Formats: sequence, C-alpha cells, structure tokens
Amino acid sequence: MSRLYFLFCSILLIPAFVACHHTTQQAQSTNSAVQAPSQPTEQALPAVPAGAKVYFKNLKDGQVVQNPIRVEMGVLGMRVDSAGLVREGSGHHHLLIDDGDSIPTGQVIPKDSTHLHFGNAQTEAVLQLPPGTHKLTLQFADGMHRSYGQQMAASITIQVKK
Repeated sequence: MSRLYFLFCSILLIPAFVACHHTTQQAQSTNSAVQAPSQPTEQALPAVPAGAKVYFKNLKDGQVVQNPIRVEMGVLGMRVDSAGLVREGSGHHHLLIDDGDSIPTGQVIPKDSTHLHFGNAQTEAVLQLPPGTHKLTLQFADGMHRSYGQQMAASITIQVKK
C-alpha cells in the first residue's frame, strides 16, 4: 500500500511542480527583461561660475606658523557640499600638501597623506607638519572628487618653525 500511495502522490505532485517551475522561469525572464542592466552614466563635470575661487581665510603666503596649524578654507561663488552629491555650483575642499599648484580639471583627486579630502563639507582642518617650508594648495572638486582645475585652486607657502 505504501508503494501505491507514493506512486499516487508522485503522479499528483509532478504536474504541480512543473507548472510552478514554469511560472518561476516566466517571472524570471519577465523580470530580467524589465530590469535590464543599465549602463552607468557618468555625469559631466559641472561648470565653474565666473569669478568663483578658493582661498585660505587665515593663512598668508610666506607666513611663519607652528604646530598645530589651523587651516580655514574659503570659497567664493560656489557652495560647500558633501561628497557624493554632484550639483551645479557646489563642491568640497581638498588640501594638497607639498604636491603642486592644482590637479588637472576633471581628474579624480587621490586620497592619501598629501591629498586630504574634506567630503563632509568641512571648511577647517588642523595639521601637524614637520618643521620647514611647505606648500599648501586648496583644490575644490565636485561630489565625485573630480577637480575643478586651476581656476578653483589656490596655493601658499608656509614656514613651520620648531
């Protein structure tokens, strides 16, 4: 009797399994057609408004300072915004330490000990630098850390005393 019962149940369940499996395949193929993988689209680098610039609020070129060094970063003609958001007329600060006058327009700014990112919309930083002469460059970039280039960069040289 148990074999007959097993055979009976198998005969009843096979069509149900096939129908269910077929419906699942149809749903998967329908979903894949509806949710076709989209190609990532890179947003264009927003334009820099005429007259926009970055500047050091509290430090002057040639200034002698000592540790800890407070750096206040300013921007005119644009808003300071968090990283991740790409909006016209906005961006965030980066500080280049002893690494040139600017990052080329559109290039993503590296993140390391000489390329500091302020992607939480910070406008101040405190640095510890070894004694000697150091070049500091403010570089403004969009929400994807793409440089706005020379127009949105400003450099000064400071002397850190012991």
